[in-house]
Amino acid sequence: MKRFKDLEFKPHPNGEGIISRLNFDNGFLLSVIAGGIAYSTPREDNVDPDFFSTFEVAVFNPNGDFTREFFPEDHNDDVMGWQDREEINILISKIQSRK
Repeated sequence: MKRFKDLEFKPHPNGEGIISRLNFDNGFLLSVIAGGIAYSTPREDNVDPDFFSTFEVAVFNPNGDFTREFFPEDHNDDVMGWQDREEINILISKIQSRK
């Protein structure tokens, strides 16, 4: 089972902060970002994931579209901000368990 520690971060393509993408066997994709452009703590640019305590996440379905399927029912945005490592582990678990 994948966990937050398995994410490999690299500089975000726009030059601000970091990004990691995790592809799942079921076709879903998790995007995790942090930095000045993200809903993260802190909202500062840095290339070290250990610098951040929370991250912004998005999930894409097998068609490449945003999905809120794994977010809380009352969440009305395509991204969730300020997710800590354990919350991301829970999200990863939900995505992996989807057939």
